[in-house]
Amino acid sequence: MTFVQSPSTHDDPGHAPENAANDNDARTPGALSVLDLVYLTDDDKIADLVRRTERLAIAVVVGMAICLIFVPAICVALTYGI
Repeated sequence: MTFVQSPSTHDDPGHAPENAANDNDARTPGALSVLDLVYLTDDDKIADLVRRTERLAIAVVVGMAICLIFVPAICVALTYGI
């Protein structure tokens, strides 16, 4: 059995089918990213941003835990007419 390599349909080797999942290409001009909106050069500002993000994540996890405990309990109570 002989392996025959088919020619690539793309001229750019960075966009060849075997590299289709590679998203390390340069961004298109004018494309905005969320990271471009965050301008942090001071370590204190970065630490403050991380602290606020951690607090928000903890609040989200606690909120999810409360919903996972109380929503089914309320549904069961309403179902049985308690």
